[in-house]
Amino acid sequence: MSRIRDKMHIPGHHPPGALNAITDVPGVMCAHETIKNDRACTGVTILSPCEGDVFAFPIPAAIAVGNGYGKLAGALQVEELGTLESLIGLTNTLSVPAVMEGLIRHHLAHDPQRKSVNVLVGETNDGKLNDIQGLHVKPHHVERAIENLSRNVAEGDVGAGAGTVCFGFKGGIGTASRVVSKDVTGEGADFTLGALVQSNYGGELAIYGHPVPKPPAAASQDGSCMIIVITDAPLCARQLKRLAKRGLIGMTNTGSIMHNGSGDFCVAASNHPKNRHNREERGKDYYYLNDAQLNPFFEACAEAVQEALYNSMTMATGTADILPLIDNLPPGTYT
Repeated sequence: MSRIRDKMHIPGHHPPGALNAITDVPGVMCAHETIKNDRACTGVTILSPCEGDVFAFPIPAAIAVGNGYGKLAGALQVEELGTLESLIGLTNTLSVPAVMEGLIRHHLAHDPQRKSVNVLVGETNDGKLNDIQGLHVKPHHVERAIENLSRNVAEGDVGAGAGTVCFGFKGGIGTASRVVSKDVTGEGADFTLGALVQSNYGGELAIYGHPVPKPPAAASQDGSCMIIVITDAPLCARQLKRLAKRGLIGMTNTGSIMHNGSGDFCVAASNHPKNRHNREERGKDYYYLNDAQLNPFFEACAEAVQEALYNSMTMATGTADILPLIDNLPPGTYT
């Protein structure tokens, strides 16, 4: 196992953060609960998008849909209100209800008087490697993951990526980040953008524009991809919608056209503290960047997602066959 950056020079406009992970964004944490036995090869991944109670102090968010053959529970309210009010869950297609229950129980425990919470849960179908009809993911797996939230993000065949397949290779969870310098935004501080992906899709795999010469035989073109992008830059929901579309570019750059049977979604959120307000507060004062400052974030988003997707494959066990393909790419192609 190896991250793509350890194998080759990575082109791009912006450097990675210290961990090269979504948790480089201040306040973001992640954890997995992996279920592997003689029948199950699946799990759950939980992402905490900010510090504190995201229900009491929601953050701006938006969703872009590449191909909508998927089950992103909670998406409609995020689109309607432009805010995210829960932790984010990822799992397999038939376990979305179980993860929703786990997240609902978690959020209700913080305030027994709550009568509603809009949890956001995405999925990909891991039925090729997992007994998906066995419904092995349970609400208590969500709570276990939440108990282990940290800045350290495991990649590859863990959590929601345990049973996924990408371009015929083993898929999984991947992450990456980019730092957008104050020198290019004109702001008083650098900002960080991070991406986390759950890869389970097909197409014609290319490594930074170079086609992989020998893709696995009979690799399916269908599948799905979940992309989560979080930044500490002050962006509104409308701007985050535009940012999320660039996350899908990061996916297509790997060789996918988002086929008919693929469910491809990008969730983008901003946890800039000035734009988090108690939901009952009136006369709110917001601070957002100007649209003319967005281009570096569009670049950073596509770059981070693309690298995260490669990491999801190269960090998965059983993918020794993909690493030599990277080693054998023509020298100097990407420098």
